[in-house]
Amino acid sequence: MRKNGPLALAFHAIVMLFVLAPLAVVVLVAFTPDETLTLPTHGLSVRWFRAILAYPDFIAAFVNSLKLAVLSATLSLAIALPAGLAIGRARFPGRDLLNALMLSPLVIPGLVLGIAFLRFFAVIGATGSFAWLVVAHMVIVTPFVLRLVLAATTGLERSVEHAAQSLGASAWTTFRRVTLPLILPGITGGWLLAFINSFDELTMSIFVTSPQTVTLPVRMYMYATESIDPMMASVSTLVIAVTAGAMLLLDRIYGLNRILIGNH
Repeated sequence: MRKNGPLALAFHAIVMLFVLAPLAVVVLVAFTPDETLTLPTHGLSVRWFRAILAYPDFIAAFVNSLKLAVLSATLSLAIALPAGLAIGRARFPGRDLLNALMLSPLVIPGLVLGIAFLRFFAVIGATGSFAWLVVAHMVIVTPFVLRLVLAATTGLERSVEHAAQSLGASAWTTFRRVTLPLILPGITGGWLLAFINSFDELTMSIFVTSPQTVTLPVRMYMYATESIDPMMASVSTLVIAVTAGAMLLLDRIYGLNRILIGNH
C-alpha cells in the first residue's frame, strides 16, 4: 500500500471520523433547546450556554482550571528550559538519568500519580492547598515542555552562537539575542502543550483537589454523576473550543508535524 495511496487516505479518513464524530455529536447536542440529550434536535438554541452563567460552580471551576494551567505551564517551563539546555547541549555524569527522571511521569498512569500525591499531601499536611495542586500539575506537564525544548535545542546550529561570541558577545548576550530566539518556537509550543494538558487533566486531579480548588474537568465529572442534561454538552463544547484554539495556536507557532517528529 502506497504511503499516500487511496487506501491509506481512506484509512486516515475513517480514523479521523472515528475520533471526531463523538466531539461533533457533543457540539450539536450543546445547541439543543430540549430538556434531554437528544439527536436530532428541534432547532438550535444557546439556552444551555446561558444556563452555565447561572451555575456559579462551573464558573469558579473554570477560573481555577485557567489559573492552574497558566501557573503550572509557566513554572514547568522555568524548570524544563535550563534542564533541556543542559541535557541537549552538555555531556555530564547522570545526564541520561536526569532525562529519564524528568520524563518518567509520561509512563506512570494518572491513577497511580493521583493516589501517590494524595498520600504525600496527607503526610505533609498540604491536602486542599492550591499551591500544592500546582506542584502536582507541574510534575505531569513538565515532560511535555522538556520534549519540545529538547527538540528545539538538539536541532540548534551552534555555529551562530560561536559567531556571536567571536564578535565579542557575552554568554548572556548570546543566549538572549541568538539562542533564545532560535528555540522560542519550542519554548512557546511546550508552554501551550503544558497548558492544554493541565487544563484537561482529570484522573490525577480527582485525588488532590478540595472543595475550594475543584477544576473544571473534576466539576464536570461530579455534575455528570448527579445528572446528565444538555448543560454538560455545552460545558464540554467550551472545553473543546479552548483546547482546539490552543492546538491551532500551537500549530501556527511551532507546527504539529515538527512536534510529532521531535517527539520521536
